[in-house]
Amino acid sequence: MHLSRFPRRRYTAGPTPIHALPNLTKDIGGANLFIKRDDLLGGAGGGNKTRKLEFLVADALAQGADTLITCGAVQSNHCRLTLSAACTEGLKCQLVLEERVAKSYDEDASGNNFLYRLMGVEKINVVPGGTDLGAAMVETAAALAAQGRKGYIIPGGGSNSLGALGYVACAEEMLAQSFEMGLRIDHVVVASGSGGTHAGILAGIHGNNAQIPVTGVSVRHPQARQEASIAALAASVCDRLGIAAPIPAGEVRVADAYVGEGYSLPTDSMAEAVQTFARREGILLDPVYTGKAAAGLLDLARTGHFAAGENVLFVHTGGAPSLYHYRADVLRSV
Repeated sequence: MHLSRFPRRRYTAGPTPIHALPNLTKDIGGANLFIKRDDLLGGAGGGNKTRKLEFLVADALAQGADTLITCGAVQSNHCRLTLSAACTEGLKCQLVLEERVAKSYDEDASGNNFLYRLMGVEKINVVPGGTDLGAAMVETAAALAAQGRKGYIIPGGGSNSLGALGYVACAEEMLAQSFEMGLRIDHVVVASGSGGTHAGILAGIHGNNAQIPVTGVSVRHPQARQEASIAALAASVCDRLGIAAPIPAGEVRVADAYVGEGYSLPTDSMAEAVQTFARREGILLDPVYTGKAAAGLLDLARTGHFAAGENVLFVHTGGAPSLYHYRADVLRSV
């Protein structure tokens, strides 16, 4: 795949590390657990959206935009990193924040909301859950145009076929690292939300004929809906890349047993996973994405979903800056 033909900004100096999780592997037994540290990507606080923004912001600059417009939940890591990229590039940034949990927005909250203010977000528009976020961003862009400005709309999570190229690049990076390390990767596990990360990895592995199963742990939608969304986005990514061979339906795998009552709502398994990673490996997860994805990883490993001796790679997509907003949720007794 010829990714270099796509304009790209670089916000991270080199590849993020892959390393073993020896204590968790010993605790659980069976499969060998490894982690890809995309929480260490560039941008304020790091996280997976940085890879997507490298391609999306390059396109925004090529189009002469002066303002980045995006959307997310009230503690959105994607919004934080989009704002960070705007600061880096000397652009303005406006956010549409959706209260997916009613009355959850607090202007004085910590976590990402504090960072929005610290980095000088130009405007925040808070909307109720279920709002058409695409339409809300179009209205924001129209208001800027009326002022003689040019906004560039980035979808939630940066998850379109252009943004997902960031995780095609990540898949190629993982394959190169595994070769250099002499590490056979037998399975990949990643959080599956807006879908760009999951779909990009899937397309990258498929395009390289690596034949490594990828399981996305859903943090929001039921399995059937999420698998359909991932399949459509991955197909769009393959089309952009000129990959003719379709991704077989059986390669789109989503585990939805770890969502709990809904997006961002705490679960005991999430709290246990966040505590376990922190106390056994010194790694911080967040309660919305990586905490629930790690809950899926640990449960699948404990219940024998992975064969003994298999090497399972967990892609840490970041999110730790939001952790401080959820203290009671992650310190709950489990």
